[in-house]
Amino acid sequence: MNFQPISGLSLWFMAIFTIVFACGAIYGTGYMKHYTGRPLRNTLHWINYAIAYISMMLLCVVENSITFLVCWEIMALSSFFLVIYESEKPETIKAGINFFIQSHISVVLLTAGFVMIAAKTGTYSFSAIPRYCIENNGMTAFLLLFAGFGVKAGFVPFHTWLPYAHPAAPAHISGVMSGVIIKIGIFGILRMITLFSIDFVAAGAIILTVSAISGLYGVMMAIIQHNLKKLLAYHSIENIGIIGMGIGLGCIGAGNGNTVLATLGFAGALLHTLNHALFKSVLFFCSGNVYHGTHTLDIESLGGLAKTMPWTAALFLISSIAICGLPPMNGFISEFLIYSGLFGWMQGAEPGVTTGAIFSILALVMIGGLAILCFTKAFGIIFLGSPRTEIEAHEMEPRRIVPLAIEALIMLSIGLFPGFYAKLAGSALECFPYATGATLAAKADLGAVGFASLIFLLLAGIIYVARNRRNTRRSIAEGPTWGCGYTEGTPRIQYTATSFVKTYVQLFSFLLGNKKEQEIPTEIFPVSGHFESESYDKLESGLIDKPLGAYHRLMDKFTFLQNGKMQFYVLYGVIFIVFTIILSIIFR
Repeated sequence: MNFQPISGLSLWFMAIFTIVFACGAIYGTGYMKHYTGRPLRNTLHWINYAIAYISMMLLCVVENSITFLVCWEIMALSSFFLVIYESEKPETIKAGINFFIQSHISVVLLTAGFVMIAAKTGTYSFSAIPRYCIENNGMTAFLLLFAGFGVKAGFVPFHTWLPYAHPAAPAHISGVMSGVIIKIGIFGILRMITLFSIDFVAAGAIILTVSAISGLYGVMMAIIQHNLKKLLAYHSIENIGIIGMGIGLGCIGAGNGNTVLATLGFAGALLHTLNHALFKSVLFFCSGNVYHGTHTLDIESLGGLAKTMPWTAALFLISSIAICGLPPMNGFISEFLIYSGLFGWMQGAEPGVTTGAIFSILALVMIGGLAILCFTKAFGIIFLGSPRTEIEAHEMEPRRIVPLAIEALIMLSIGLFPGFYAKLAGSALECFPYATGATLAAKADLGAVGFASLIFLLLAGIIYVARNRRNTRRSIAEGPTWGCGYTEGTPRIQYTATSFVKTYVQLFSFLLGNKKEQEIPTEIFPVSGHFESESYDKLESGLIDKPLGAYHRLMDKFTFLQNGKMQFYVLYGVIFIVFTIILSIIFR
């Protein structure tokens, strides 16, 4: 194998991959205890887990595109086997095949890009890419590679495999897949940026546009989901969009020779990659706790779990604050850097550039606001209130709590001491054109941001302690959560996940796919009624379902050829041979 010296960029991603894989392994040993009586399948599962990790480590250091594609294929195959662990379920196999096909669409696009470069340079070494860009217009090859890596990362419209693969996979695999496996696509994009010399302003504009659409579409679809893991899957698309916005901003800065813009954009992307790996893996691990504690992921069936699963509820809440980009958690820091870059880009720019910056800022604002709506719904419906169904929930064992707590502490430390992590990212930042760690330290006052977050946390702690001390001096009457003086109340009078976002769904119905099935009673005193809603992805319907339906209808017209009669099959063979002979004579 031909390896490159390990760069700061590679080390940054290798550290992220190692942290999440390690926490996933500890959590997974507890999760897999529920699957007894299948020792061979469990052994193969952990072998594939190790292979996926090793292949991702190799992807960070290889310097040859052929070797890179081999490692990429190994990672895709091992990930496929991890996804289909519960292969006895038809929906799992369907999700696995979807993942497998789209992984190989990624391989085809990457192969096309690398072959295009090798055809001109005569070598598959990454070191030939700068020379290729000097002698040729490298934009086409770059966009091919961006699309290939974008399929794995989950950018819209290459996102359709995520909402199927995440719910089908075991929770620790969902956490690792969202936390790091999709990040190998981000690593690939960033790695190519360090090698290509192209019109980075145009490339950055494309990446920024695709990313803003991905972020908005992902969070908008997440809000209307009823399956917890599917909701989190769409949030992976949203956060990939935020990371991509940082990359696009950095590219525009590099293209314009703007050191501040390049530094803030790439730094925001690098830090949000770390942040998302942490809080999203914790959220998926929490979803596994909820599933094994209640045997369902249907948000509409849950409620009141904070009383029976307090540790899981607390960790879910902490991660929800982080994913919404709120202080004092880590998500705020990376989004702060991207906001700083966008506002800096807007100042003193031409009107067209200012308009683009304003729309980008509005997109990021909407993403954050909608994320708050989504996780207010998710946490409130799942963990607060009273149980909506008769579910005997229970907290999980320590090995399914401790790794989540470790990640949560790292998340909090990033929010309180962002300058330290910015220094750690400095060597990775130096890999990009016009980006420097010194500029990041000078232009992003992360020390002040961390200090403000620390003050905020201390004030919240003081208020909490004061409130508890005050309450200990008075007698407090306890009653049902939804008592409120209404003696006939039942859990059914609570908000459901659907009713919580009803106004939102009505407002954006032209964008969101939402099917309704309802039975409205006509009696004055009704005894029964029924309402059920189901979301679907309009992009998936338009880009995949409808073309596939048309293809199937076309193929149905030729089913008469497969009639089960041996004479016809022999005739087809004879026709093929005769046709081949005629063609060989014509083109001799």
